Amino acid sequence: MKTYKIHLIRNGLTKGNLAGAYIGTTDEPLCPEGIAGILDLKEKYGYPLADHIFTSPLKRCQETARLIYPDFPTAIIGELRECDFGAFEGKTPDELKIDPAYKAWLSGNADACPPNGESNRAFATRVLGGFCRIVDGMIASGVQQTAVITHGGAIMAILAAYGVPQMPMSEWLTPAGCGYTVLITPGLWASHKKLEVYCDVPELPMTNEEEAQLWDWYPEETNTSGFLS
Repeated sequence: MKTYKIHLIRNGLTKGNLAGAYIGTTDEPLCPEGIAGILDLKEKYGYPLADHIFTSPLKRCQETARLIYPDFPTAIIGELRECDFGAFEGKTPDELKIDPAYKAWLSGNADACPPNGESNRAFATRVLGGFCRIVDGMIASGVQQTAVITHGGAIMAILAAYGVPQMPMSEWLTPAGCGYTVLITPGLWASHKKLEVYCDVPELPMTNEEEAQLWDWYPEETNTSGFLS
């Protein structure tokens, strides 16, 4: 039976990421460190081939796509944009730690919502709708391999909902410029909306020191249902 590959890749770093701030709807470009990080991963380990490239509409994803796949046009999927963090946008966990609304949001409740922002449930519903549109389009057209350049929160939402092995969102954290290759089997997708998480992207193993460097920028406290990206 034919299977379909999707490479889910997180965007590179931005200035806000380096500051540890919640960057959702703010349309930041990649910072110099983010550009260098993507190019370094590409040179050392390589990225998988793809026939079509899909991205979030935000600059940091489109720029990441151009660095990884410079010879391919991209199709923008609006539903893949990052969470709207509302009043938390641009602020760090340290700045928000005494805010009762922030503490409630960190609980991960599906209906928890930053003031004037997007609830965890609304975010997941939007992202999953966009991802399903990509999968259904691949199966209908016969395109067997695509790359999706999106945000950390979006990747976590997709894999928590559809991934096998089944794990909570917090287990699908991924560093900037990295991600997962997933395999879609049409029968399993049609019957159970499940996909196989096949391997990491980039696939080649890193040393413990190299892997630790990719995680250095993460703050200790994040909301794992729509977190810093």
